[in-house]
Amino acid sequence: MSQPEDVKLGTEEWVFPVVRDVGAGAPLHWIRSGWADFRACPIPSLFYGFCFAAMGLLVTMVFEHAYAYTVALTSGFLLLGPFLAMGLYEISRRREQGAACALLPTLTVWKRNAGNIGIFAVVLGIVFLVWARASMVVFALFYTNEMPNLSGFLAQLLALDNLEFLLVYFGVGLIFATIVFAVSVISVPLMLDRNQDAISSMLTSVGALMRNPGAMIVWAFMIAGLTVIGFMTFHLGLVVLMPIVGHASWHAYRDLVVLPAAPAG
Repeated sequence: MSQPEDVKLGTEEWVFPVVRDVGAGAPLHWIRSGWADFRACPIPSLFYGFCFAAMGLLVTMVFEHAYAYTVALTSGFLLLGPFLAMGLYEISRRREQGAACALLPTLTVWKRNAGNIGIFAVVLGIVFLVWARASMVVFALFYTNEMPNLSGFLAQLLALDNLEFLLVYFGVGLIFATIVFAVSVISVPLMLDRNQDAISSMLTSVGALMRNPGAMIVWAFMIAGLTVIGFMTFHLGLVVLMPIVGHASWHAYRDLVVLPAAPAG
């Protein structure tokens, strides 16, 4: 027996979000829509782009002193993007509604559903703490060479030295990356747009991944690829590419989640 989507809680009606099917090529449409939002609202978008670039510089500086956290920190940069890009979601939402481009209203958008966004942040924080600890354990158990500096470590990665370590290290990172991506891919836009609770938002996000694995895999690789390009351009690419990804993530949410029907009358 299928379960009803509408559940009565006291005097309020709670509606669990419905996920629709999209094609594997949908992420290309999301990126085009994100680019259109960026062009329409360049100033507030660039503000967030510079914030992402600053975060990228911080990550690079951390690498110099704690490269054992390379996979966890890099994946964290990629996968916390939907949480850090709330302002970009709000820019896209306001543009949908025909509102003027403005930075100030986007700076406090988190207040719209602060409690549930806080719960979501705590969940991600716990996951990343476990991930970072797992990363260090893998280093301790499988890294047989003397701990080098950052350039030496990257050289060993490229040379595929200590293959057993690389397989385990990136395998563990992939598991955690998949978990975080699954619960976060559309969670924050959903919480901001429909005042949804954190648990059902994360479950909806997981449902979107399970129902559309092709599109979600393409989307994950596109996010990763654009972020790598941003880092390879001395972080300058992040200024433009990350806002586009943020706007595109809003359109991914709009494409994947069926909006509730307007009340009659």
